[in-house]
Amino acid sequence: MKKRKRKSGNSKEKLPELSMSRRNIVSTSLNDYEYKALQKYCTKYRITNRAHFIRESMMKIVITQMCEDYPTLFREEEMRQR
Repeated sequence: MKKRKRKSGNSKEKLPELSMSRRNIVSTSLNDYEYKALQKYCTKYRITNRAHFIRESMMKIVITQMCEDYPTLFREEEMRQR
């Protein structure tokens, strides 16, 4: 028989904990020129782990764009008037 966990008196529900292990797969294709450019770049800058390099580069762009697109109270034009 399974034991049931008691619910605490706290009305806020806990969000599920996200795992830091990489279980999701994202795949992409490169044409010959793109692949050669990537190979040349990795050779020139001695990048041995291409997966890490691609993941880091992609996430840097994603996080930068998300920071730039954050919601503001006023439109950009209104803030620049002063």
